[in-house]
Amino acid sequence: MLEFQAHSVQLEKTGQAAGGTMSSSLVESPRTFGDMMRMPVRFYKTIGQDIYAHRSTNRLTSLLLKIYLYAGFINFNLLVCGELIFFYKSIQDFETVRLAIAVAPCIGFSLVADCKQVTMAMYKNTLIRLLDELEEMHPKTLLAQQAYKMADFERTMKRVISIFTFLCLAYTTTFTLYPAVKATVKYNFLGYETFDRNFGFLIWFPFDATTKNWVYWITYWDIAHGAYLAGIAFLCADLLLVVVITQLCMHFSYIASRLEAHPCDSDRDEENVRFLSGLIKYHDKCLTLCEHVNSMYSFSLLLNFLMASMQICFIAFQVTESTIEVILIYCIFLMTSMVQVFLVCYYGDALIAASLRVGDAAYNQNWFQCSRRYCIMIKLMILRSQKPAMIKPPTFPPISLVTYMKVISMSYQFFALLKTTYYRD
Repeated sequence: MLEFQAHSVQLEKTGQAAGGTMSSSLVESPRTFGDMMRMPVRFYKTIGQDIYAHRSTNRLTSLLLKIYLYAGFINFNLLVCGELIFFYKSIQDFETVRLAIAVAPCIGFSLVADCKQVTMAMYKNTLIRLLDELEEMHPKTLLAQQAYKMADFERTMKRVISIFTFLCLAYTTTFTLYPAVKATVKYNFLGYETFDRNFGFLIWFPFDATTKNWVYWITYWDIAHGAYLAGIAFLCADLLLVVVITQLCMHFSYIASRLEAHPCDSDRDEENVRFLSGLIKYHDKCLTLCEHVNSMYSFSLLLNFLMASMQICFIAFQVTESTIEVILIYCIFLMTSMVQVFLVCYYGDALIAASLRVGDAAYNQNWFQCSRRYCIMIKLMILRSQKPAMIKPPTFPPISLVTYMKVISMSYQFFALLKTTYYRD
């Protein structure tokens, strides 16, 4: 049995013994892995994506969710095609180039959402295996969770998830509902004679979507559903990444703290070797799970960063060249794009730092008092830790806060080029 499993069992027994002496009203129930996964799982289900479909016993519900998901994405991709056609038509004439610049960030957002959803489908089995193994490793008792300092990691994770969820949904909601709310206020309260039938997104339709009232509202709510689906697909892939990396950082931190706390007595060599052998297996399992995360997210994050650079550029151009109401709407979009990139880079940086800390903790032990066998094992652990766990998109450096600065720099370069080209013409 692995050392970390034995340690969990020991903590569980201790916790049960301590729990027997307490009043049941004072015992706090431990947090499960499902509690940490609640947000992405619930949001995914609203668009028909069930992460734990393989555990479902209701086949009819699973089938209906799958039909709902496929129908939603077919509708969404038809709308994306309409945006691409609108973009193509707009760049044909200099007078309408501004409209092409306005729709470009929405196209980028939609393509990234599509890519993330396709990635989740392609790596479905890897995702299932990853989540199952993380759930198995998750500390089960309150005492174990205190040893892992889970409350600290969970607190930070919840704050990050809340902020990003609010911004992402605020962006899609504002773009979707603003035209209808504005038209309603003007028509019902300001005395305008006509109801302005506009949409929140610039899309080409092969029919007149605004002449007839019933056609307008069907089209409007169809676009609203497509926008919501894109927002959730974009949001939940990142929420899933945040939860997984939080778990992995927690495990790396626990390994480091166990290494630092181990006394390394020279007269207990067999116990030292068993201790270190268990931690090496534990560490290796964490690194394997990091490789799964990298294989799942590397390409989608490459597209994400490239598109984010252009999105931030086009949004910044809209903010500098538009009316106040458009500026306010696009500012929410700009904040969402920048926070999303920062969030991914922050957690990529945290993963690197947490995995490097294992090597530092191993070196800081009193290993020089131990046997040659133990020293060789600790040396191998230090060597392996010098290659940190990371997420590395193709042709990009490992994701860290340095990557964030690079993306922002690319965005500014695109923005300066766009401004120069636009005013020169």
